[in-house]
Amino acid sequence: MGAFPAPQNFPVRNRIIAGMTLGVVVVEGAQYSGSLIMARLAMEFGREVYGVPGNTTQPGSFGPNHLIKQGAKPVTGWEDVVEELPTQVRAELTAIESASAEERLTLLEGSLGPAERTLYRLLTSEVLAVLFELEMKDAIRQMPGKRFVRALI
Repeated sequence: MGAFPAPQNFPVRNRIIAGMTLGVVVVEGAQYSGSLIMARLAMEFGREVYGVPGNTTQPGSFGPNHLIKQGAKPVTGWEDVVEELPTQVRAELTAIESASAEERLTLLEGSLGPAERTLYRLLTSEVLAVLFELEMKDAIRQMPGKRFVRALI
């Protein structure tokens, strides 16, 4: 932090970034560009490397096209990258509305801890009916935000 953005600092910065990421997408990069250095570092760390194919006559397309020839996954949109990510990361990035009800339930329950999962499964319309009955008997009180507390007897 606070380091001047001098060219000699780029390789160190790129190494740190490559180690922190799940993957690297190279959109443009000439033959001796920082983009190719970043992609090499990502491969050394075992990260995924993606390339956006480009016009072969453009110098900036050399990098991604070269990486694709070497085995990088070609991508043409964000969906191509997201489908390669681990399930939990994919669930956080994609809109939950696009998943079916069964997929949403599976993703949600997979992200819950054991106690959370138990409580979540108990929350049915029956639980809401019992809460209402307890409230009518003055055993509990409903607080703002649908929070319930035991009533003082």
